[in-house]
Amino acid sequence: MATTWMKSVHRTSSGSISAAIKSTLEYQVNSAKTQGGELIAAYECDPLTAQSEFLLSKRLYEQRTGRNQGKHDVIGYQIRQSFKPGEVTAQKALEIGFELAMRWTRGRHQFIVAAHTNTDNPHTHIFFNSVTLDHSRKYEDFKRSAIALRRVSDKLCIEQGLSIIENPGLSKGYNRSEYLSGRKASTGRDNLRGVIDNILRVGMAFPDFLVALRKAGCEVKVGKQPSIKPPGSKKFFRLDTLGDDYSDTAIRERLSGRRTIAKRNDSDSSAERKAAEYAASLNRPGLLIDIQAKIREGAGEGYVHWMRIFNLQTAARTLLFLKEHGIDSYDELCAKSSAASGEFAKRSKRIKEIESAQKANNELQKQIGIYGKTRDVYGKYKASGSDRAFYDVHTTEIILHKAAKKHFDGLGVKKLPSINALQQEWSELEAERRKLYSGYKEIKQENSALGVAKANADVILFGTRKPPQVTHDRDAR
Repeated sequence: MATTWMKSVHRTSSGSISAAIKSTLEYQVNSAKTQGGELIAAYECDPLTAQSEFLLSKRLYEQRTGRNQGKHDVIGYQIRQSFKPGEVTAQKALEIGFELAMRWTRGRHQFIVAAHTNTDNPHTHIFFNSVTLDHSRKYEDFKRSAIALRRVSDKLCIEQGLSIIENPGLSKGYNRSEYLSGRKASTGRDNLRGVIDNILRVGMAFPDFLVALRKAGCEVKVGKQPSIKPPGSKKFFRLDTLGDDYSDTAIRERLSGRRTIAKRNDSDSSAERKAAEYAASLNRPGLLIDIQAKIREGAGEGYVHWMRIFNLQTAARTLLFLKEHGIDSYDELCAKSSAASGEFAKRSKRIKEIESAQKANNELQKQIGIYGKTRDVYGKYKASGSDRAFYDVHTTEIILHKAAKKHFDGLGVKKLPSINALQQEWSELEAERRKLYSGYKEIKQENSALGVAKANADVILFGTRKPPQVTHDRDAR
């Protein structure tokens, strides 16, 4: 079992990059804690000259990119991985810590790893350079990256046969101010979006919407883009600065029902969603490789070795996926996989039906418009007894009118619906389509992951991609 923690390293109070690196490294490679320096490993740098190497990489980065963030510059990042007392040796902790650093940085950053033995529980300290090896960019951290880091660590522990924390608490990340305050305070724009979502109703006229805003305590300035000052705010915000779903046009579409949005969650920022997606991708299982089949195809010894390691990691990822989804048995996995597949198929089918209906609706609106515009010309043509000269002058209108009528006959339409009725029908279909698409990506990924996990379970349990068929003894009937 291992716990993880991460924080960024900045300049010292005097603004020195060199002093900050030196201070971090001196604590990390302390000989009294690392068995005289025996428990230290490095990647693309030397522990003895790491300070100079980190500094050089930053100068090269500034020269290549022209970027210098001054006092806000992040020099590097520290990671700590701590193990359960008695579960691993210090040397094993160092090996796992090195692999964690390699996977987290994807081999793109210099790093130093040191295992400390000054406490009952073996733990490692990792310090990696924020600048990439090619000096072209810097590590891009994201909110709640601690969640993703913990999952990478858990996967490593499973691969090594170690325990993991079954039900970890919600990580607070490593931002102390956010930890103390619970979460970041809402901004004026957040508050205004919340007010809009609470008062907006489908079918409400736009002027009534503005009246409702005033009743909710907002001040309203009407212009090309209305500006609103929510209660408690000192400034006005234009609607088009609130996001794609809150511009003047988007609001009108939401009022008419032509646009729907998922319910907002102020605590779920885009950065958090990206972190959650990234963390989930780390544990999404891949398919196991049939090593014997590859050997028969003539795979080399090196490739076979890589496949065995890949299968070990894939099995660990599959196990972690099942644990996180609370799946304790093969039957439960089959049931969940079948349910997810059914839900995905049902939703996909309905989305296709709606899109097909919308396409037909648009075509019908188009043909009704053509029919109306060409009706007078076609009436005169019929009244002329299908005069050839009249036809030559109005050929396009006559052909289009006939094509529109043929379209109606093909649909069996006896009485043409109004354009307004068709537009309302299209809006209702669009609202349903958007609702179905809400969460569609997540359902698709979940269905795919469960299907892969079941295929892997079949291989692990039965040695085949398909479970054995249950046969019944006729004599036992």
